[in-house]
Amino acid sequence: QVQLVESGGGLVQPGGSLRLSCAASGSIFSIYRMGWYRQAPGKQRELVASITSGGVTNYADSVKGRSTISRDNAKKMGYLQMNSLRPEDTAVYYCNAYNPFISTNYWGQGTQVTVSS
Repeated sequence: QVQLVESGGGLVQPGGSLRLSCAASGSIFSIYRMGWYRQAPGKQRELVASITSGGVTNYADSVKGRSTISRDNAKKMGYLQMNSLRPEDTAVYYCNAYNPFISTNYWGQGTQVTVSS
């Protein structure tokens, strides 16, 4: 099992940047696929980006070219660097860890990102 805690959200102006962090604790972090999801009011939760244990990344079209997902297995940390932020990026962002051996997802509590002038 793994516990996840996000940080780094906040209010930012359009065009600005934020770096979200996800601290993991518990079992072997390196085997998990990590992901960032977001949920805006009235909308379904959607995948923003993911990174496998081997470092293969995947991005939603809406953030491709503006965001970078990374991980540090030694520190049990995951990151999402977001640049050129837009008002439509406003949402609660959730860290996700997926254990492929037992097909189980784990979620953080979420961190609010608000893009507004």
